[in-house]
Amino acid sequence: VQLQASGGGLVQYGGSLRLSCAASGSIVSINAMGWYRQAPGSQRELVATITSSGSTNYADSVKGRFNISRDNAKNTVYLQMNSLKPTDTAVYSCNAKVRRYSWSDHAYTFWGQGTLVTVSS
Repeated sequence: VQLQASGGGLVQYGGSLRLSCAASGSIVSINAMGWYRQAPGSQRELVATITSSGSTNYADSVKGRFNISRDNAKNTVYLQMNSLKPTDTAVYSCNAKVRRYSWSDHAYTFWGQGTLVTVSS
């Protein structure tokens, strides 16, 4: 299973970006999908997650500004980021908990390669 993230880049304070992450490979179904970020010198932190039924969870720092969504038919998760701040600058990575075998409920966790988001002041 591979996760391909895209959509990062340089944006000014207050701007918007939309990240995408598509999963491909041997997939029966995908449980939760999520976005995490790691700023220079900091630990990786959760940004937002979404379950297969659409329930979402956000870090307090992004609530009201970011929106996570997914397209189950495309095995893709999105992160719409609005009102961006310099403190949002980080490498954003997606992950997915993937069921690979129809005879097992076990979900394996896979990570994408990360995409850099830079917010200038």
